[in-house]
Amino acid sequence: MDNLLLPHGQLVLPTFLPDATLGVVRAVDSVDLVNCGIQGVVMNIFHLMQHPGSSTVQALGGLHDMCGWPYPILTDSGGFQAYSLIRQNANYGKLTNDGIVFQPDGAARKFQLTPEKCIQLQMSYGADIIMCLDDCTHVDDPLETQQESVRRTIAWAKRCREEFDRLLKQKKFGDKQRPLLFGVIQGGGTKALRQECAEALLAIGFDGYGYGGWPLDAEGKLLADVLAYTRKLVPAIYPMHALGVGHPASIAACVAMGYGIFDSALPTRDARRGRLYTFTGASAQPTAHHADWFRFLYVTDDKYIKTNEPISEHCDCLTCQNYSRGYLKHLYTANEAAFMRLATIHNVRFMVQLMARLRDHTA
Repeated sequence: MDNLLLPHGQLVLPTFLPDATLGVVRAVDSVDLVNCGIQGVVMNIFHLMQHPGSSTVQALGGLHDMCGWPYPILTDSGGFQAYSLIRQNANYGKLTNDGIVFQPDGAARKFQLTPEKCIQLQMSYGADIIMCLDDCTHVDDPLETQQESVRRTIAWAKRCREEFDRLLKQKKFGDKQRPLLFGVIQGGGTKALRQECAEALLAIGFDGYGYGGWPLDAEGKLLADVLAYTRKLVPAIYPMHALGVGHPASIAACVAMGYGIFDSALPTRDARRGRLYTFTGASAQPTAHHADWFRFLYVTDDKYIKTNEPISEHCDCLTCQNYSRGYLKHLYTANEAAFMRLATIHNVRFMVQLMARLRDHTA
């Protein structure tokens, strides 16, 4: 699996990018992420264009300077977030062939996100990998909705590509300076639609591709068949991003399929709630077909009150090297902010170690 050379550094694949939705991974800072070995992060223009706002991001020097993060940033187009908002309540906005108009609850004004504006914002923010605006669906949506999504996603992808090329020419970016542009493959659970979308996006031409749509079924199970089929539609020379896949077992399964980039808020959200990830052994090898190589440790459980062991004896993170389960349980009970930071550092480091073990296994 080839690595990605980007304006702000290299992504060694497979890699996990924590969600820094609003320009920060909750409870930790950029120095913590660097110390954990994180190569890059994901930020979201749906949120950033609202808070702190595009003019503020640009006034602060773009995302890298604003956040003190010198390494690669992938910006998500916001299509999934807008879809989720409107699906929740149609009064919050609407999708049209031109783009997405939305006004979240409490917002003072409406926001418009067209394919062109999506690209303009991401390039002005200084992102290293830019995602095309897509019309997201849930796998259980009716066929007519999936067909409309594919048609619209292809049309928007063409407009994104055209705007991207126009801005590259205007800014006179060289090959080493320019960001990469990824198309997003929609189609729900219908293989024919996935194929139609993938073939159309390949004909337009992108640097990489993403699996679009929620990757889980109604029962929370990974849509493994659809994910594997979608990966096979794209030549292996192109990197693929399994958008929203963050469960350790799901990542192992997707790496075996050929996916190389992952992002999710799950590991950091789990950490803040006390669900910590641990390997079952120093040499436990992640595999796609078994889940006996890791386990969850619920450090908020009362049984850990007087436990003087680290979260994991196999972990070299700051938390495991300095603090016990009992102390973490105490911090959680006392509602101390330090708990969220220390727990997040551990889970983030676990994800980095997971990627390293998967790379070793597939090398």
